Amino acid sequence: MTHSQMLLGMQFTSGYGAEPGAWRLPGVNLSSYTDMDQFVRYSQAAERGKIQLLFIADTPVLDVDLEDQAPHFPIDPLLVLTAIARETERIGLVATASTTFNEPYNLARQFKALDVISRGRAGWNAVTTSDSAAAANFGREIPPRAEKYERAHEVVQIVQGLWGSWEKDAWLRDVAGSRFADMDKIQPVNLQGRHVASRGPLPIPPSEQGQPVIFQAGGGGYGLELAGRYANGVYANPMTIEDGIAQRNALRDAAKRAGRDPDEVKMLAGFMPTIAASRRAALDRRRFLDESVDLRQRVRYLGAMIGLPLGYGQIDEPLTARQLADATPSPHDPRSARALEVAREGWALRDVLAHGVIDYHPVVAGTAADVADHMQEWFEAGAADGFSLAIDGYHDGVDAFVDQVVPLLQDRGLFHDDYEGVTLRDHLGARDQYGLDPRLAESAQ
Repeated sequence: MTHSQMLLGMQFTSGYGAEPGAWRLPGVNLSSYTDMDQFVRYSQAAERGKIQLLFIADTPVLDVDLEDQAPHFPIDPLLVLTAIARETERIGLVATASTTFNEPYNLARQFKALDVISRGRAGWNAVTTSDSAAAANFGREIPPRAEKYERAHEVVQIVQGLWGSWEKDAWLRDVAGSRFADMDKIQPVNLQGRHVASRGPLPIPPSEQGQPVIFQAGGGGYGLELAGRYANGVYANPMTIEDGIAQRNALRDAAKRAGRDPDEVKMLAGFMPTIAASRRAALDRRRFLDESVDLRQRVRYLGAMIGLPLGYGQIDEPLTARQLADATPSPHDPRSARALEVAREGWALRDVLAHGVIDYHPVVAGTAADVADHMQEWFEAGAADGFSLAIDGYHDGVDAFVDQVVPLLQDRGLFHDDYEGVTLRDHLGARDQYGLDPRLAESAQ
């Protein structure tokens, strides 16, 4: 594929949408959390739009109050993607699984199985876990950061070693010769680290792409090193173009230090579009979604972001001239400058919040052209190789993006017209790899 066109991934959560209030939108199937037909429908729509991959984040813990919000994550990422795999043909399927609380043999087996079932479309987002409540679910504690990432390196290397434990031509299926496979070409890996180990081999042959693609979503120096050594795709959370450029350059530098071509690693920036016929209509949709969050707390937080003591009583009023004169964006929150910029446009605080100034990705609430303009600006500035799309509400938001935004990106030459291949490696332009990367294999011994 040409590197002058962006990559697009679509995030899937619990079946409703990226916003906590998505389950309350008119027309939503309220059973979407457990209804695989809904996930399949959204996936087929994304595939219709030639989106390169689906992505399911995961933390193995219930981390939300179910009184008024749906869970953050699907019932099980790999099982949901397996259901999707059987009803789609081209779109990539990427799931998160922790290196901190999973054994490498289990990870290798599960993701290789998904890769074979999907005919070479699987990817593993290999991340560490820092949530103490998640650790408690495994009867464990969060290890020190350095130890956690040392284990992560071992887990990824052993998983990739296990993935390559069948030689590519080991599966004979020779009826006349009564030979199912050549056992001389299916060998244990016998990899031993300080934290984890595995003998192998896996009982699974290679897929059409050989083995799953590695993704990564950690931050800081440890996360950069992990991504630079192993990942072909990285999920990032820059809030500004400048931050995106800096993160992408740091990622490319990490890949180069590991002896890899920096172009092998693609950074997908998180992005939250809300698409409607007008900016006002989009903000009204987000105001409805915001009814499921604590707006009193958000008003206070907005005040902290721009250096003002704001109260809920002002939520339906704009900042006064005196407040605007006194406001200063916090240097500790990269969203603050955008929050103050929106406030200075004269919006009531409820609408300032509806612009998504406190969300965990940049938000554009407006028309399809507004969304496409934002993506074009970031991509052409080199702030990302593409985007990880967090659609506000899936039941109508996926179709809106596919039917309204994708054609604009295609008309502008920014997004491909069709899939160039059949595997996830094809979609990413990733190099072939089977087993350990020979450039890094020495460190696995």
